[in-house]
Amino acid sequence: MADLLKDLPVESNPNLLVGFETSDDAGIYRINDRQALVQTVDFFPPILDDPYAFGQVAAANALSDIYAMGGKPLTALNIVGFPEGVMPPEILRKILLGGFDKLREAGVVIIGGHSIKDKELKYGVAVTGIIDINKIIRNIGAKVGDRIFLTKPLGTGLITTGIKRNMASQDDIDTVTASMTALNNTASELMVECGAHAATDITGFGLLGHAYEMAHCSEVSIRFHLGKLPLLPNALKFAEDWAVPGGTNANMEYMADKVQLPPNLTDSHKFILHDPQTSGGLLIALSPEAAEKFSAMAQKRNLAAVEIGDVINKAAKEIIVEL
Repeated sequence: MADLLKDLPVESNPNLLVGFETSDDAGIYRINDRQALVQTVDFFPPILDDPYAFGQVAAANALSDIYAMGGKPLTALNIVGFPEGVMPPEILRKILLGGFDKLREAGVVIIGGHSIKDKELKYGVAVTGIIDINKIIRNIGAKVGDRIFLTKPLGTGLITTGIKRNMASQDDIDTVTASMTALNNTASELMVECGAHAATDITGFGLLGHAYEMAHCSEVSIRFHLGKLPLLPNALKFAEDWAVPGGTNANMEYMADKVQLPPNLTDSHKFILHDPQTSGGLLIALSPEAAEKFSAMAQKRNLAAVEIGDVINKAAKEIIVEL
């Protein structure tokens, strides 16, 4: 997609504060001297068997793009592709109800949507929010010395693949569903209050892919400590059993010349590092002083924010993983 986008004309409207040129999570358009609209859209096929839970996950995933910029979501439009005559309409009703309940939890108003007949079921939402122009947080701006935090554990791609292959227990299903349906609103609020230098949400490109975007655009390198990475229960077991989603190989190929990995790193740990996430956590870069404040505030709000690395001077590789 990046190769396709690079040949498209670049918008030059002075009110467009953030476009697609730096792979930011959402677009931002100024509406007055203090505020701007922040907009995003996301949809995908089911990753869970429960239609209600799938609707919740899809909504939470789209909302994350707004939260990653430091914005407040306001309205949403449903996007549906439905195989009419193949599935009972009740399935779509449950999906839409799941999306509605999750959006309502976020204080978002659904104002409409659009549906088409499709061979494959798909659901998602387009979200519009508001943001303070002086508090926009982008995936650009990480500074040397910053500490890096992740606000959700990794492994959603591995576990949902295990679900599709009937390898997952009900506990696995419940745990990954709870993680994917959790909103990133608290993490967003705290990072804005603490003055984060940069942030992004971890989704389809995996931890390393999204971290690379941050490091590359910030002209720094990011160093991760493998042993500090938070993992969903049994995520490593699914990796060891090769319950690997298709996107993992594409992520590994893309990152091959951009990351320095420890020698003799196991395949299972490589799968974890490149695992495509759905509705993953926020990756946040904070100054050492802000990091202390963020950690304390996260603990008070029961937010599981884990420090997993730091920002260093640009090295031969933008991403470095150490044991």
